[in-house]
Amino acid sequence: MQVLTLVVLVGCAATAVLSADTYTTQFDNIDLEAILKNEKLVDNYTKCLMDEGPCTNEGRTLKKLLPDALKTACAKCTEKQKIGARKVIKFYQTQHPEDFKKLQQKYDPEGKFKAEFEKALFGQTL
Repeated sequence: MQVLTLVVLVGCAATAVLSADTYTTQFDNIDLEAILKNEKLVDNYTKCLMDEGPCTNEGRTLKKLLPDALKTACAKCTEKQKIGARKVIKFYQTQHPEDFKKLQQKYDPEGKFKAEFEKALFGQTL
């Protein structure tokens, strides 16, 4: 499994604005299962993150936080956000591998953050 970000899509993605030590928990109670079961929502989030479509409030926040979350290996993510990020990453890797690759290319084109991010989320480099 690789890093990416959708990772944080909804995992952290369900976050909002940066605070001092952690990302806001404003969106932590979003039902990720419901989002991941809805292909239209998954497609909309993907298009938002790729700058190919409009963004919801949550999508704009995710898009803003994603680079920082990757760069810092999700250091500001709460445990709940890390759990969500793992779920989203696994979902994209298995159900939408092409979108996962596109997101990786956009947010970590050189693979600079991959190893540390995976270690932080999964306890090992995948």
